[in-house]
Amino acid sequence: MYSSEAQSDSELYEEAHVHKVYEQIASHFSSTRYKPWPIVERFLKDLPDGSVGLDVGCGNGKYLAVNPNVFIIASDRSNNLVKIATKHQPHTAIVADNLTLPHPNASFDFAVSIAVIHHLSTPDRRIQAVAAILSILRPSIKGQGGGSQNNGGKTLIYVWALEQEHSRRGWKEGDEQDVMVPWVMKQKPTAESSEESKTFNRYYHLYRQGELEHDIAEAGGLVLESGYEKDNWWAIAIRKPG
Repeated sequence: MYSSEAQSDSELYEEAHVHKVYEQIASHFSSTRYKPWPIVERFLKDLPDGSVGLDVGCGNGKYLAVNPNVFIIASDRSNNLVKIATKHQPHTAIVADNLTLPHPNASFDFAVSIAVIHHLSTPDRRIQAVAAILSILRPSIKGQGGGSQNNGGKTLIYVWALEQEHSRRGWKEGDEQDVMVPWVMKQKPTAESSEESKTFNRYYHLYRQGELEHDIAEAGGLVLESGYEKDNWWAIAIRKPG
């Protein structure tokens, strides 16, 4: 485990290289995020009517309107992104930290965490984030004979993959997993500045194959399904029965 000093250093690092960046680019970032990813859309549309769940790290809330028959409480660390997400009524959007979710344990039917956990800068913090999500899910109920009935809450988690050799980024196995990813925001020149664009660097941990499943297991989860889509690793998991 990390010392309290190391934990504080990690929080300060993420504040500088993740949270402050998203506060500054929120509007521009939101304008590029409007089309649901297919597996996320499938997960949300397959939920039973009346399900209640969370979108942890919701960004601009683009997934809130995918299934009108479920209710979602969305949260994000960025106040500016939450302001945008609140437009997706009747859902709720709040400012909250992925590591200390302000929700009762074992209460929700589902949760999604799409492209969020890779912004945490240490293995312990990433596992802690997964554990926080699992803790709010309804547990599976053991059936007759001790077997688990798959009727508990489920979560879908997406993280950026290291294996992106066929994408424009070109990362591949063996490359550095902790990287800074630029976000270039074009702007009109002003009297104070002649700059036509500004670059913001965001911290990412690139997950290698099998790492997400490992973190879920370490956090007390059981992976039901997992795979690779569009330069991301994803997994659907439940709380480990018992």
